Amino acid sequence: MNYLRTLLCICIGSMLFAGCVTKKKYRSVQSEYIDLRKDYQQSQLQLTESRTLVSSLEARLAEARRDNEDLRATLNQALAQSSQGNVNIGKLVDEINASNRFIQHLVQAKNRSDSLNLVMVSNLTRSLTREESVDLDIQVLKGVVYISLDDRMLYRSGSYEISDKAGEILSKIARIIQDYRDYDVLVEGNTDTDPISRTNIRNNWDLSVLRGSSVVQALQTTYGVDPRRLTAAGRGEYNPIGTNATAAGKERNRRTQIILTPKLDQFMELIEQAPASSLDAY
Repeated sequence: MNYLRTLLCICIGSMLFAGCVTKKKYRSVQSEYIDLRKDYQQSQLQLTESRTLVSSLEARLAEARRDNEDLRATLNQALAQSSQGNVNIGKLVDEINASNRFIQHLVQAKNRSDSLNLVMVSNLTRSLTREESVDLDIQVLKGVVYISLDDRMLYRSGSYEISDKAGEILSKIARIIQDYRDYDVLVEGNTDTDPISRTNIRNNWDLSVLRGSSVVQALQTTYGVDPRRLTAAGRGEYNPIGTNATAAGKERNRRTQIILTPKLDQFMELIEQAPASSLDAY
């Protein structure tokens, strides 16, 4: 994440020496911003793949159950027609048993993934104070954990600098991240539609990315999270969860999401470790 640190330092330095920004420095900031956008697009692809894998697991489970019902129907028909013979009936029974084992494996894989996420959420919520809980929302959707934090909790007003009061909540989140080392972490800034007017922050895209970068660097430098697990991103004003026509809606939209996703190779192992005999039946 060195390039993120470089970008942040350039921006802070530029603010300290307002009016003295050279074209060379501006082009450098612009170039770093383009790199951040590319990293963000890659992280969105990985998040989509993770969601797709969970949906695929659920689809495979539903398909296996349908196939199991078809096998049972065929067995009942064979039993009703004694001319089918004991050999064919025995083969159908073997296939049904294999199907049952495969279904059980898929259910266990799904339960394991769901349980890990729920335990993570439980551990985090138990450590929060009443005040922290008001400004923080946690959801588990399709095997992905979303921790959404109100900007009032994290940043100084109109800035991407981490506030002093953000330290306690970030330390709690960092401990959860450290406990679940098989999860990748995407930190995504979001804003409302009000335009930003700050030196070297051109628009809400810039502000949202810089805020994501600030949280990433705090997790790395202050709380020791492995930077190889971290990605900083920003969606500007283009991912609202409330209306920007009211003050309350804008307040909801000004947020930072910390998104934890199981690493794809770990998740694939949950699916692929099915009993060999059940796979052979398909």
